[in-house]
Amino acid sequence: MSEVRVPEGPTEVASTDGRGRLDLLFEPSGRKVRVPPGVFLFDAASWNGVAIDSTCGGHGTCRKCKVQVLEGLAPITNLDTRAFSIEELRNGWRLACRIEVATDLRVDVPPLMTRPKAATVGVGRKVILRPAVQKRYVELTEPSLSDQTTDLDRLFASLDDLELRPELPVLRSLGRVLRKSDYKVTAVVIDNVLIAVEPGDTTERMFAIAFDLGTTTVVATLLNLTTGAPVAVQSMLNKQQPFGADVITRISAIMMDANALEPLTRLAHETLDELAQAVCEEGGVDPSEVYEIAMAGNATMTHIVLGIDPEALGVAPFIMSTKLFPEVLASEVGVHVHERARAVVFPALGAYVGGDIIAGMLASGMDRDSRLRLFLDIGTNCELVLGNSDRLLATAAPAGPAFEGAAIRCGMRAAPGAIEVVKLSAEGVELRVIGDVEPEGLCGSGLVDVVAELIQQKLIDASGRFVSDEEAARLAPGLAARLTQLADLRVFVLHWQGNVGDVEKSIFLSQRDVRELQFAKAAIATGWHILLEEAGVKEEDLQQVLLAGSFGSYLSPASAVRLGLVPKLPILRIVSAGNVAGEGAKMALLSLRERTGAMTLLEEVEYVELSDRKDFNDQFVDQLAFPV
Repeated sequence: MSEVRVPEGPTEVASTDGRGRLDLLFEPSGRKVRVPPGVFLFDAASWNGVAIDSTCGGHGTCRKCKVQVLEGLAPITNLDTRAFSIEELRNGWRLACRIEVATDLRVDVPPLMTRPKAATVGVGRKVILRPAVQKRYVELTEPSLSDQTTDLDRLFASLDDLELRPELPVLRSLGRVLRKSDYKVTAVVIDNVLIAVEPGDTTERMFAIAFDLGTTTVVATLLNLTTGAPVAVQSMLNKQQPFGADVITRISAIMMDANALEPLTRLAHETLDELAQAVCEEGGVDPSEVYEIAMAGNATMTHIVLGIDPEALGVAPFIMSTKLFPEVLASEVGVHVHERARAVVFPALGAYVGGDIIAGMLASGMDRDSRLRLFLDIGTNCELVLGNSDRLLATAAPAGPAFEGAAIRCGMRAAPGAIEVVKLSAEGVELRVIGDVEPEGLCGSGLVDVVAELIQQKLIDASGRFVSDEEAARLAPGLAARLTQLADLRVFVLHWQGNVGDVEKSIFLSQRDVRELQFAKAAIATGWHILLEEAGVKEEDLQQVLLAGSFGSYLSPASAVRLGLVPKLPILRIVSAGNVAGEGAKMALLSLRERTGAMTLLEEVEYVELSDRKDFNDQFVDQLAFPV
């Protein structure tokens, strides 16, 4: 291990104070913290709410936690030499997860991409507008010596078609509100609970927020409950990201440190609240006019946001604390809207088929359609549902982080600079980049595209191996020069950065990346093959495949079929369903009938566990090969 002195840093190790602490200053936020010697910079940042990009949770495998040490000494590790050029190392660039703090440090943290590209529109199934939230405007007679009816009884008499019970905060302010407003007030009711009494007529101002609580991205939709129309939509990265890119790494963080649950819960609350404030600002709505929120997330995210230890979800036999979650106040999950606003939490079917999938099934009407359909929500964990109005089967397959851009050498999230579409032809490579900017990396949809295109061009064979230089020159001479070596790694260059021929600085697909995608594809294909067997149907019996979630919205159906990721059906039968988790959450806010439907799905869906099936490994191996 060698050591590099950063030009602006001190020339000697800074001494600690009597308490054995060191100062860390994070720029550009100016956040200053004190930590004991020997902690890793990434951990120190995570503990103190400084977000540093990472998908592995600080384990040194993703090489995304890049920071620049401006002052202080930071030894260069072997991983640093693989992640940075010599010039970058001289300028103080390091991987935060490898910096073991031994001196005072001033560190520049690149901004985290907080508005990733996300699907914010779902299937749009129509619902009967009947929200749990109601507003009733009433004009009451004033009390007198001859009419000493209590304030509450006076109000309830004007709402005699409702059987209401009041909450204590309402009683605390009821008399004052009635008298200040000349007894002209609006009662705010959720189900049979009186949660507020507002002065004057506010019946036109009634809102709710639907959250798709994703592991990577969280989407919030502000709804007008009077009209049923969406008012504003915002998305951002889940702030839990420093603890890992997927649910397993976040569960592992809690298993290794029981105190990690509190910061994970706090970061989830901060994410929800920031989005709530953002959609209210965009929609011109005062947060106090939001009376209900709904959250649809996987079981792990739901457990964490509620402060429930998710450790049992990460180890066999994968047991949830509960399928049905209690109704809580929005403030209890960190969302600062109306002080008595309720939070509706979608139920979960199993440890890896959570509330987001229940919401997705609700939105896509899986239980109401006579057609045989396959629902796929592809991500680090892929959830699958097969069936129709007669029978529904569900399972989950461990796809791994490849579709999120993690574990891919030049991978990144679907943000500006990410290659999202790839087309190969005899003339060369055509790329579509998010934001129409210079390419910076490859996101999941681009990964699927480039592998499918290379299979089409016969530069990748059925086993997933790149062909030899001689075969490449014969099969695709216009592309052969891009198929080359980087040390001992076989790669295909998508975009030359700087000089043509400088592979290391360019954006490329490696043989290892192909293997990552291959394993993910095999897990998913095994999942739907087993569901077809359980249902006693064949691939050709399917009438539609629904691709859900953000990734499904941008995935090319043709590429998915070419890889064997989805059943081989006519392209028109493979449909992007959009953000159905968020759509289901919206439906639950707009319609009590749909909310009941979500609960009913728990009883209607049969869960198929893959991990204890003896045939899973054999089928997985069978699905590794690409169709050619």
